[in-house]
Amino acid sequence: MREYQTQAILLAAKDWSGADRMVTLFSHEYGKITALAYGARNAKNRMAGVLQPFSHVDLAIQPGKSIDTIKQCELKQSFREIREDLAAMAYASFLAEIVSELWPEREPDPQVFSLLLGAFKLITRRNPRIVAQAAAWQLLVLAGFTPQLEHCVICQAPCSLPAGFNPEAGGMVCVNCDNHKSMPFMDQHKNFFEQVLALDWDEPVHFTVTGSILTCTEQLLNAFLSYRMEKPLIIRQSYESHG
Repeated sequence: MREYQTQAILLAAKDWSGADRMVTLFSHEYGKITALAYGARNAKNRMAGVLQPFSHVDLAIQPGKSIDTIKQCELKQSFREIREDLAAMAYASFLAEIVSELWPEREPDPQVFSLLLGAFKLITRRNPRIVAQAAAWQLLVLAGFTPQLEHCVICQAPCSLPAGFNPEAGGMVCVNCDNHKSMPFMDQHKNFFEQVLALDWDEPVHFTVTGSILTCTEQLLNAFLSYRMEKPLIIRQSYESHG
């Protein structure tokens, strides 16, 4: 099988036998790829400094019967500033795990690649808490899990606010359909959702949100994710509130 080339973002890496490293990447052309980098844990190996979490790289990959092998690796952008900031690294890892969990191997999705790249560029320049929420909600939409914000997810009637938000059902619920499993959902929550879902990663606008609204929408996101991913995945909380 012929070697192929692609650009990719490194989502995760783990030590393998000897000095090797197993990496999970999200590529522009091929989607999620798991590949083996021989000798990548050896300090003298050029790939050791390139195959770091969140790095944007150009790769030459050799297909294999059981797993592909990275033959060449060129760094496009290291995103070292993310790895040097504990908060930014936690949020970036959160986004990387969402992609790893929700996208199967070899399912191309250039929008996901572009979104991740945009989020990683922005996460150390803006409030990483807001950037992570915006990226996470947009990733859920791309994965087919768009939250219903206009009509009741139970009876489909138009919803007036305040209302409830049922993470299991996937969106807003009206007063008549509220089964006490919903979380409070008000105008401020909906406004924030609309802002982050419309965020353009090439030309991101500035906006402000209160810490209380940010905390509430994080709780909604955590609950929404837990039902879609069938495992807990908690976004880190902090106290900044300006985007």
